[in-house]
Amino acid sequence: MKKYLVVAFFLIGLVTAQKPLGNPGPPTWLTLNGKRPAVIARGGFSGLFPDSSRFAYEFVSQMSLPDTIFYCDLQLTKDGVGFCQTELKLDNSTNIAVLFPQGQKTYNVNGKDVRGWFSIDYTADELLANVTSNAQSVLTRPNAFDGQQLLLVEDVTGITKPPPPVWLNVQYEMFYNEHKISPALYLEDLRFAGISYISSPEIGFLKSIGAKVDKARIKLVLRFLEPEAIEPTTKQAYGEILKDLAAIKPYASGILVPKTYIWPVSKELYLMPPTTLVADAHKEGLEVYAAGFANDSPGSYNYSYDPTAEYLQFIDNDQFSVDGVLTDFAPTASEAIACIAHTKDASLEKMDIPQADGGIIYFNFGFSGHPLIISHNGASGDYTGCTDLAYDKAVRDGADIIDCSVQMSKDGLHSALIQLIFWEILLPLPHSCLDLLLEIQSLKPQLASPLSQDMGGLPRNPANKDKGKFLTLAEFLDFAKAKAVTGVLINIMNAPYLASKKGLDIVGAVTKALSNATFDKQSTQQVMIQSDDTSVLSKFKEVPSYQRIYDIKEIIGDTPKPTVDEIKKYADGVDLRRPSIWRSRSFFLTNFTKVVQEMHAANLSVHVSSLYNEYTTLAFDFFADPFIELATLIEELRVDAVVTDYPATATTYFKSPCSDPTNTNLEFPISPAEPGALIELAAPQALPPSGAPAPTLDAASIVAPPLPPVTKVESPAAPTPKDQKKSASERSTSTRI
Repeated sequence: MKKYLVVAFFLIGLVTAQKPLGNPGPPTWLTLNGKRPAVIARGGFSGLFPDSSRFAYEFVSQMSLPDTIFYCDLQLTKDGVGFCQTELKLDNSTNIAVLFPQGQKTYNVNGKDVRGWFSIDYTADELLANVTSNAQSVLTRPNAFDGQQLLLVEDVTGITKPPPPVWLNVQYEMFYNEHKISPALYLEDLRFAGISYISSPEIGFLKSIGAKVDKARIKLVLRFLEPEAIEPTTKQAYGEILKDLAAIKPYASGILVPKTYIWPVSKELYLMPPTTLVADAHKEGLEVYAAGFANDSPGSYNYSYDPTAEYLQFIDNDQFSVDGVLTDFAPTASEAIACIAHTKDASLEKMDIPQADGGIIYFNFGFSGHPLIISHNGASGDYTGCTDLAYDKAVRDGADIIDCSVQMSKDGLHSALIQLIFWEILLPLPHSCLDLLLEIQSLKPQLASPLSQDMGGLPRNPANKDKGKFLTLAEFLDFAKAKAVTGVLINIMNAPYLASKKGLDIVGAVTKALSNATFDKQSTQQVMIQSDDTSVLSKFKEVPSYQRIYDIKEIIGDTPKPTVDEIKKYADGVDLRRPSIWRSRSFFLTNFTKVVQEMHAANLSVHVSSLYNEYTTLAFDFFADPFIELATLIEELRVDAVVTDYPATATTYFKSPCSDPTNTNLEFPISPAEPGALIELAAPQALPPSGAPAPTLDAASIVAPPLPPVTKVESPAAPTPKDQKKSASERSTSTRI
């Protein structure tokens, strides 16, 4: 009971935070009826909570569009009582195997033997009174909310006021009939109360029930399984049934199909040309609903792990729009429909963010009029960082500032450093690169994930893994001027080591390169110099137009005033890592730190790095949705810049009307995460102990010793082609951590 009171108060708080309702957007869509596509929440918010649990349905009612449809997979007990649960077998999503260890059986289901625990072997009293652990069945999702009761269909239809539209899917009518349990009779006894949609993959069931429902109130939908699967009534493959859409119209008003029926995907996970299914079905007067959407199950590399991009592919193209999407993440589908669709041509405008007292706070947004979008080695989520293609895509994707990390690794520098000194070349590379090169032209790009595979890393676009070429600093600056970007950020690292041990004056070389490109003599493009060394930043104090950014790589929990005052002597802003801004426990946010506020109090800009789209890098509070993280950083924490591998995602967010917190004419705002709200709902025994707090950043650690003099290093003989080939085969290529 205590847990239900917690969720009730939490949801009430969410309701009071909602903006006043208004026009949801454009008046027409390319759907059959011209209205916006429906959001169909499969088992409620099953991407976060156990499928078909009370938390899942209650949460989605507050975090999605108000007309979101609650989807329930109907299962029946031995005595014909209906409840919501996705799988026919109960052992994968409940604790039934523990409670009834001898209950495992084998049944023939549509021609296949299936072994497990089935609801038809238990009465409602046995099942509902004992099986109380409604569990999360997807391993990448949190299990901290397990332990909820199964819900009757009547529980779902009356879970909110006013009652939600409910979609009942009857997946196994023939199986139940074989065991003398009738789904049709159950629905008749229910009098179809609270049901707006009924779907089934069995044509015979839809035909039999068609005369018993009020088709003006209830829509019947034929659900398609995989093309080669056999429909039980006609014994035809679903792929064959699809060829005669006109034959479906007499008994159904629409079809529910796997999304690949509409946008096929190659075996390499790239989009193929769309089929004509939606247009063909609309011609027959059939609505088309697409199934299979989940933020943590990317459909194609084309989407760059942005889940909203996949929805837009189905609802916001020039050819068609599906009439609804069946999804495990209804909040993201709502976001795509209400906030992002039809904003491709929108421009970025200045955003005023209100303070708690109603005043307006203006951050150091520089030349952009909104929090800055800074690339992380270019668009390094789509191309290898620091290549020409990564920078070009970053500019096309709307990055305000493109960055260049000019540095050398301490590992194996001898051959690379000798060449750099000999030829006086500076190469921008990601901070963890091993620069074992003999010629810049011989470097082979290698696109990699920010996380290793054992840490949940996901592969990035394989088609682009070795495309592009690395740029010298001079080439990078020429590119920035030619593209007229808002500005550039030069990140300088390891300067003392390079000067004292390898004879490379990296500070002088950067200064000279910027001067040669006339960046020190203009004011149209912003220049940021970033370093974790205050002595490096001091060298650029003589050019007042340059902004100096102090890079805080350490994870910190607090910055006392003496520390902030010390930073202020050398820098105009700081770059923080995400864990320095919020604390988390088992991927749940627990609280925000005060670091951003402390920096802002000293008029220091705050940059946050690095942002990724991959759901494995996001706290559960962000719903596997990078837009929620952006909203939290921008609207709640009010950072001045985001440093991202995916500039396109940040640009899309800023183009959305829902990103403006002063816009009161919103039906669906993109709301920031509330630290502690989710973890309060979790079962305590499912969470590990809290970790130690992050350390406080000490003022004494800020000031670096003066840069050492540049040591003279004897120039070696130019390498032979044989040496070049040998070195190229031994080196490590660009790989981020």
